[in-house]
Amino acid sequence: MSGAALGIEIVFVFFLALFLLHRFGDFKKQHRLVLVATLLAWCLCFLIVFCIPLDVSTTIYNRCIARSAVTPATINVSQFSTTTKAAVTNTSSADVAPNPLRILLPFMQSYARSGGFSITGKIKTALIENAIYYGTYLLIFGALLIYVAVNPNLHLEWYQLQTIGIAAANTWGLFLLVLLLGYGLVEIPRSHWNGAKKGYLLMKTYFKAAKLMTEKADAEENLEDAMEEVRKVNECIKYNHPLRKCVDTILRKCPAEYQEKMGRNMDDYEDFEEKNINYPSEKTLVKLHKQVIYAVQRHNRTQVQWRMLLEQAFHLEDVAKNETSATRQFVHTFPPQEPESWITKRVYTPSVEWYWECLLRPWCSRILAVILAIFSAVVVWSECTFFSTHPVLSLFAVFIQQAVRTYNYIYIEVACFLTIFFLSICVYSTVFRIRVFNYYYFASHHQTDAYSLLFSGMLFCRLTPPLCLNFLGLTHMDGSISHQNTEQTAYTSIMGSLKVLPLIADGFYIYYPMLVVILCIATYFSLGTRCLNLLGFQQFMGDNDMTSDLTDEGKELIRREKRKRQRHEDGETRRREWKERYATNREDTSRNRNVNSEPKEPTYTEMTTSRSSKYTRSNNRTERDRIELLQDAEPLDFNAETFTDDPLDSESGRYQPAGRYLSMSKSNSRIFDDV
Repeated sequence: MSGAALGIEIVFVFFLALFLLHRFGDFKKQHRLVLVATLLAWCLCFLIVFCIPLDVSTTIYNRCIARSAVTPATINVSQFSTTTKAAVTNTSSADVAPNPLRILLPFMQSYARSGGFSITGKIKTALIENAIYYGTYLLIFGALLIYVAVNPNLHLEWYQLQTIGIAAANTWGLFLLVLLLGYGLVEIPRSHWNGAKKGYLLMKTYFKAAKLMTEKADAEENLEDAMEEVRKVNECIKYNHPLRKCVDTILRKCPAEYQEKMGRNMDDYEDFEEKNINYPSEKTLVKLHKQVIYAVQRHNRTQVQWRMLLEQAFHLEDVAKNETSATRQFVHTFPPQEPESWITKRVYTPSVEWYWECLLRPWCSRILAVILAIFSAVVVWSECTFFSTHPVLSLFAVFIQQAVRTYNYIYIEVACFLTIFFLSICVYSTVFRIRVFNYYYFASHHQTDAYSLLFSGMLFCRLTPPLCLNFLGLTHMDGSISHQNTEQTAYTSIMGSLKVLPLIADGFYIYYPMLVVILCIATYFSLGTRCLNLLGFQQFMGDNDMTSDLTDEGKELIRREKRKRQRHEDGETRRREWKERYATNREDTSRNRNVNSEPKEPTYTEMTTSRSSKYTRSNNRTERDRIELLQDAEPLDFNAETFTDDPLDSESGRYQPAGRYLSMSKSNSRIFDDV
């Protein structure tokens, strides 16, 4: 039974990691080695988390046998078998697998972001960057090594040296873990609670629209600047220059429209050695290559995010309008772009959609927020009291010990799974939300670059071991916390014990997690957001003047995009109706011709009419064409601003974040043509 459960966990973890990688990465454009390394890191880290509950139940089972000195048949553990112990032991060997990835992923990360044109150049850049990065780890390792060397009570041996290395890595990981956990414990319940507030979500979407428009304009300007540099280099370096291959590599990374404009410089042969031309060096081309890769990636990401944000804003506005609907039928302003499936037509009808979006979904969000808030309170209490063994104050340890007394191993696995799953959600979801300017940025809809994917895998490998150790401490399954000379879990047996370093085991690992209380309080009062606002990084506050200005600005942007799409939809509808009417008229004309195909004697009246129509046929046809063109014309929107007064018009000005506009009357770059 446990072997089957382990197999199900492995399959589930693989498809979960594959789904997340498909959502954030791009299988068609990104390198296969980057995708495989990220998938392997995510799978191993998720698998460790899912197998820890099985490891805990196995350890408790072995402790019961050792304490009772009886055979397993005398204990009510019929669902437990020797297959479980073997499966856990084999699976726990995967705990050490992320350790090599800790070294490999940062190297691949620097290699993927490097602008070098050769493998040797990229490897050199990666080695230099990682030498700086691993200096912090060497500093912690050296400090711990000196502590062991000067302590007369400690004797340095090989296994102790290995423990020092593990302690250094786990210390750095625990430092990040508490920071991310303190944010996730508050922000995840609050985000679900605010998800029930339609007005709040709509205002936040308007705020995001204003910020994203600024970022989108900045990305387009950066792309234009990068393409201008590429154009100069392309014109300077001819086809017979030794660095021409590097220029061709840069051109292949440019968008298709720019490649068509620049093309390849295939002028007549010129002796570049005899001319006094300052040709760029290979180092300059490496920097330009890196700049082009970054500019193109950022431009594509902002374009996709803008389209997704528009869809979200239109949907929230539709929800706000349909809340007061008397028919209780959900009506969309714009029809869905994707074709409706059979389930959508038969099950998710407009009536069902109205009840879900306007009635049930807000209540579900509130109930889920309350449940998550209770879990967060239990975690915070246990983080502050897990070091107390007499009496036992950690609630997770109380739950596990109560289940041990009744030999309820299913309850043990379920309780452990829910606990570590919630901790993982709080930590890992924060990793996906982190944005370090544009250096590390996780974006959905396949817009995450290779550097950010590898960086997330590296963070997971560093956060998973201290996360598991923290969970074992909360449940008093770690011997260094419970101070019991009993059988250890397979995880601690493989990762090693920290008893060789009392300063870390009895000090840092016990008292540092208490800082999660301070971090939760700071997150609840949005102290980090307020500090960023003071530094000039606009964040959504809800009651700030800058927030109100950006919200109004985003609302106007969404309104203009909606008018633009409505005009486009109306034009397509009229064009389609005209084609249908024109096809119907042609069918009627051909049918009349077939009916009247037989010749007959014309009457005197018909002959007279024929003579008169001989001179008026062209005028009637011209009048009919004029009427059709007028009917197909697009109506004017008198409520909209004039073209000369529109601050976002490419002919009148360029948008600036603080409401300033710069003249662009003679500029050829129209970065807001899509607004």
